[in-house]
Amino acid sequence: MTKAELKNLKQLQQKKYRRLTQSFVVEGWKSITEFLKAGFVPQKIWAVNLPGTLSSSIKTSVNLVPMRMLKQASFLKHPKDAIAVFKMPSAKKIPAKGFILALDDLQDPGNLGTIIRTADWFGFKHIVCSENTVDCYNPKVVQATMGSLAHVNLYYTNLPKYLQTVNMPVYGAFLQGENLFKMSLPKSAIVVVGNEGNGIKPQTSAFINTKITIPKAPGAQAESLNASVASAIIMQEFFRRLY
Repeated sequence: MTKAELKNLKQLQQKKYRRLTQSFVVEGWKSITEFLKAGFVPQKIWAVNLPGTLSSSIKTSVNLVPMRMLKQASFLKHPKDAIAVFKMPSAKKIPAKGFILALDDLQDPGNLGTIIRTADWFGFKHIVCSENTVDCYNPKVVQATMGSLAHVNLYYTNLPKYLQTVNMPVYGAFLQGENLFKMSLPKSAIVVVGNEGNGIKPQTSAFINTKITIPKAPGAQAESLNASVASAIIMQEFFRRLY
């Protein structure tokens, strides 16, 4: 690993540099393998070993390096056995039907990573993000997805403008609304989950048809649910109704 390559890896911690180069970092063979299986193109891979499951074409492109080098380049407290730089996929068109989760200015990388991993678990492939939602290629997000980012499509757009144009019912997660567990749910819908501290913005709320809530037990003292937990419960309920 050259000094220039190490510098490049460090720069990829920054969103502006990721956007400029249209590339991002994935750490650990488990996650790297998921991206390779999904057809992502690796620009460079450094590793301390070669898993036997790798294809011969990928093996020839892996640069074997000592662990001390990976530690220098890693974003993690406990570095993994490999680091790869991948090309970002080409932008896709947001589908016009099916279940779509929309995130309104979500800020925590761990929350977004968990949401992506949960969406992958339930087979939901599309997440629409407001322009101020944390970057899905942030190393902390990528790590939290455990490879699921390779299987879920994320779209960044002006969320209110997008919702204004759709022909699907739009639901929003609020503290006060219809009981999610008792209402009928369609096969195609958009569900908006808001910012961790401020919820859904008024500009976005203006295009929500139905406010929904996850009921809590009588006497429960928690003020709200974590954004990733709320998203998981909502996705599970839609999944349960669909299948």
